[in-house]
Amino acid sequence: MSFHWEEELEPEAELSEDERHGLGLGREFDTREDAEFWLGENFEELSDYGIAAVSLFEDDDLVYGPMGLGKQE
Repeated sequence: MSFHWEEELEPEAELSEDERHGLGLGREFDTREDAEFWLGENFEELSDYGIAAVSLFEDDDLVYGPMGLGKQE
């Protein structure tokens, strides 16, 4: 079993595969806790790149999401 995040971009955002991997998207985590910790550490940078929401998957099964990453003003 492994966990990973899948992203949804803002309508005007573009993200290359190199940028996606550089941000850590596509990374697999051994536990849900590790995946959630990673998101907590990186959500602001993801939002800066135009990622509107993420969903957490365990293998191919949706755990939850999409969860918005909008910044609180």
